Amino acid sequence: MTLAVHARGLVKVFGDVRAVNGVDLDIGEGEIFGVLGPNGAGKTTMLKMLATLLAIDEGEAAVFGVDVRREPHRVRQLIGVTGQYASVDENLTAAENLWLFGRLQGLGRRQARATAAELLEQFGLTDAANKRISQFSGGMRRRLDLAASLITRPPLIFLDEPTTGLDPRTRGQMWDTIRGLVASGCTVLLTTQYLDEADQLADRIVVIDHGRKVAQGTPDELKNSVGDLTLHLRLAAGADLSLAGDVVRRQLGGEPVLTPESGQLNVPLASADHVADVLIGLRQAGVALASVSVDKPTLDEVFLALTGHDAGETERPDPRPQAIPAQAPEKVTR
Repeated sequence: MTLAVHARGLVKVFGDVRAVNGVDLDIGEGEIFGVLGPNGAGKTTMLKMLATLLAIDEGEAAVFGVDVRREPHRVRQLIGVTGQYASVDENLTAAENLWLFGRLQGLGRRQARATAAELLEQFGLTDAANKRISQFSGGMRRRLDLAASLITRPPLIFLDEPTTGLDPRTRGQMWDTIRGLVASGCTVLLTTQYLDEADQLADRIVVIDHGRKVAQGTPDELKNSVGDLTLHLRLAAGADLSLAGDVVRRQLGGEPVLTPESGQLNVPLASADHVADVLIGLRQAGVALASVSVDKPTLDEVFLALTGHDAGETERPDPRPQAIPAQAPEKVTR
């Protein structure tokens, strides 16, 4: 496998906090590689290190064989970055924003204008080309952000939580756009806290928590790691959740995932044959059930099993604001 990103032992320290703590990555050319974790897990910090936006304190990384620490300028020619927040100018139109980004990246006036027109068409924004960004919806802004990162057609795209705040329909449109990028030859590194997004898009996923890599694999491999099936038990009002957990442990020997707020247990199963044993045990113990279902594991259950908390929980804030290396742009005239 040709590697788009190769990293070993990545570490980033802010004061007493190790925001990224010894992470290894191998991202194959032409794949969508998902980085999954809650807010504050270290996803964005790691992405910024690979994108040369933050210095690497320890470890090493290369993008298509180019050393990130030693040759950051060459790395920047190989990547496009779309951050969590819109990087466009509110007072300019969509066409003017893309034209400006093109000029700042060294394109001539005519080429920058032509590239802007191509990208606006590619992302379905031609009708809004002459609208100011202040009139754009959230989904339109995100699409324009992504278009701006493709001005120079880089082979590697970093997408940092690209669908945060978007409605379900617009999220689906962004997913189609991301798949289209890969079909056209790009490699995508995608950070997200949405498990369904990682499940839908990623060829492989790494799970990050407290700055550490806790698991890696395809979505199916990660799901299979917590069992072939999951038994979902919702207890009747007033039923003893702790007693139900004890019954499951006696019957199966494993550790159920308890959700006290909803009175629910999720039980990993190697076989559906064990469901009857659990139900009989609960009846004998006098634990009443409101509902029972058996499904394949979800990434939510994988994350909970691996980390002990929900993927949406905030573990700690990023201790440092976004850092962008200062560069003096050349004078641009139109």
